[in-house]
Amino acid sequence: MTSRKEHAMPKRVIVVGAGIIGASIAWNLAKRGAKVTVVDSGEPGGVATRSSWAWINASWGNPEPYFRLRMRSIAEWRQIESEVPGLAVNWCGGLIWDTPPADLDAYAAERAAWGHPIRRVNRDEILALEPTLREVPDHAYHVAGEGMLEPLAATQALLAAAQRLGAGILGNTPIKWLEEKDEGCTGVMTNDGVIHADEIVVAAGAETAALLDGVGITLKMSAPVGLLAHSKPAPKLLNGLVMTPGLHIRQTAEGRIVAGTDFAGADPEGKADELAADLQAKVEAMVRGAEGIGLDFHTVGYRPTPTDGFSAVGRPRGRAGLYVAVTHSGVTLAPAIGRFAAEEILDCRRDPLLTPYHPDRPALT
Repeated sequence: MTSRKEHAMPKRVIVVGAGIIGASIAWNLAKRGAKVTVVDSGEPGGVATRSSWAWINASWGNPEPYFRLRMRSIAEWRQIESEVPGLAVNWCGGLIWDTPPADLDAYAAERAAWGHPIRRVNRDEILALEPTLREVPDHAYHVAGEGMLEPLAATQALLAAAQRLGAGILGNTPIKWLEEKDEGCTGVMTNDGVIHADEIVVAAGAETAALLDGVGITLKMSAPVGLLAHSKPAPKLLNGLVMTPGLHIRQTAEGRIVAGTDFAGADPEGKADELAADLQAKVEAMVRGAEGIGLDFHTVGYRPTPTDGFSAVGRPRGRAGLYVAVTHSGVTLAPAIGRFAAEEILDCRRDPLLTPYHPDRPALT
């Protein structure tokens, strides 16, 4: 006998936002058999995603629950690599000494107690890992399990994988508002009319708060700005990510050294050209062999961030057919958020790791 489940129609889901979070959610939903349409106001690939430093990590001042979520997502990245063609993560590891030594040691001890594979390295070990660095401290910390990727290429690979599973991708399609009926969301209004669905996932980065406000839902967010300098392509000079006081650097697959004052980049405050030139000068002073490679361009990105600094993922209470996914650790957290969102949307099962990060928590409403 054929079961009722086998007769059920695939759930229709619209994912608003084609950055790395929306792409991961779309791919996970399509893999589970949902009928998915991704809609973005610009070119698929997102806005914040394109300007990310693209560090996959579980580091930096987070409480233990967020650390656990990030570690789970790193594991999910390794799984996704085996399933999505063209999704190349460089598991290069990261060197860290960008805080005073006593603070750095305390941070490392805390993370080690949580099971983080962080290792103290001396000066000789630092230079063995990164032999082109001119000035290094007496000791730093190294995390071999961290990595980086090219954010736009990774997002496009996820979207292409979703398309191969039947998902539709609509770029340059602004959303005017979310359609409502009987206190539930039923679709999105575009310039070409309404697209209806059983579920609307808002993963629209900095545009998320305005779309939710249109249906009477408050989500307090900020969008800090950050500038990154991108050098002209150079021969291989760096093996991994390097985080020093006032300068974080990595080298892309095409040879560009990407630099920021920290991993998110500094607020250019109207002086973007000057700040980018200063960052490039610091790179060339720090990295042997980088002299004279020159600055190619800089990017200025706006990082969509719930006001308490943590992810907002889940169904706003009292609003059927609506799901929210917004975070500033998009590159790290995309795989876990994509998987957990698909499970909650299709199975009504919320992963315990998302418990602290409901969009209705008091800090955000």
